[in-house]
Amino acid sequence: MKARLPKGYGGGGGDMNSMLRQAQKMQQNMEKAKADLEEREYNVTSGGGAVEITITGRREIKALKISPEAVDPEDVEMLEDLLTAAFNEAVHKVDEDSQAEMEKAAGGMNIPGLF
Repeated sequence: MKARLPKGYGGGGGDMNSMLRQAQKMQQNMEKAKADLEEREYNVTSGGGAVEITITGRREIKALKISPEAVDPEDVEMLEDLLTAAFNEAVHKVDEDSQAEMEKAAGGMNIPGLF
């Protein structure tokens, strides 16, 4: 007795070729999105503008500006907190943008571990 598969399962080489083309297209879209993301720059401030960080999509710090008012030799800990907050916010923005762009490139598919 032969098992019967629902339409679109097994046997049909056309469906497999179509799936392979879609997968290749998705891979190309994701590679392009990744390259575009790596070229982006993000500017983030903390402490009401006391610290400004420019970070690339590669998560590399491109620029760091510290307002003279933020530099208090008596309160180095505050400056450290401002830098930490700015850096963490910058990385969060890059991650958030990367996730959204990769999901878009994947055609809305959520592929665990892919991004």
